[in-house]
Amino acid sequence: MGSGIARNLLRAGHQLTVYNRTREKAEALVAEGARVANSPAEAVRGAEAVHTMLSDDAAVREVVFGRDGFAATMGRDAVHISHSTISTALARELAAAGHGYLSATVFGRPEAAEAKKLVVVTAGPPDQVARFRPLLDAIGRQTVVAGTEPWQANAIKLCGNFMIASMLEAFGEAYALMRKAHIDPHAFLEAMNGLFASPVYANYGAMIADEKFEPAGFALKLGLKDMRLALAAAEECSAPMPMTSVVHDRFLSAAANGQGEMDWSSIARVAARGAGL
Repeated sequence: MGSGIARNLLRAGHQLTVYNRTREKAEALVAEGARVANSPAEAVRGAEAVHTMLSDDAAVREVVFGRDGFAATMGRDAVHISHSTISTALARELAAAGHGYLSATVFGRPEAAEAKKLVVVTAGPPDQVARFRPLLDAIGRQTVVAGTEPWQANAIKLCGNFMIASMLEAFGEAYALMRKAHIDPHAFLEAMNGLFASPVYANYGAMIADEKFEPAGFALKLGLKDMRLALAAAEECSAPMPMTSVVHDRFLSAAANGQGEMDWSSIARVAARGAGL
């Protein structure tokens, strides 16, 4: 995801210094005009905007506040723009860390990031949103402003991922019934594509029907993390989400059966196992 975002910023004419914990991934962008830094602290020196795309709260904390983190080396007028799917609690902590901060979460798989087809959801002080809107527009096909508090964008992202995860579980249950009824799941998918006309349904429906769960575009262990964070946000806001609890436990079952590194659409195997398939 980070590579696709970086490439689109470069294509839009921006100067970019990149850092990745796996250096080879950063070096792959050199031919496209990026400069590689040896640490997060080095990467942000002289930067106007600092973009992060990381897997979870722990990774973000390390890159921002760790031994070589960039919190101490950001310029006074620089703003941290976080694309990561993190907790609403960490988003509030980052916003209070003493430098500018925007949440700019994204919906889309790696191929969407490469093709500039992400849906970007941002939130933060209006002047900062306006100042950095061109950067956000450079990486996606749509930019949605969620509110003036950065964590509000993270709440949308977590609920959006819950909606997708619920769809994956629904496909898994429906396909288990189709197979037990000796019906080709692709016939069911054809009917659903006519009903919903959604690329998300079409793409994930085909992946599950074909059982193409590797390599993962989005690992199931990250889906489990996102359901946990959605439940935490729900508790913060006193908003019960009983379906999220169910989906969380389905992801937990999948992870317990060795599917953590598979695509999160492999949650469908939980329903299949339950049906004796």
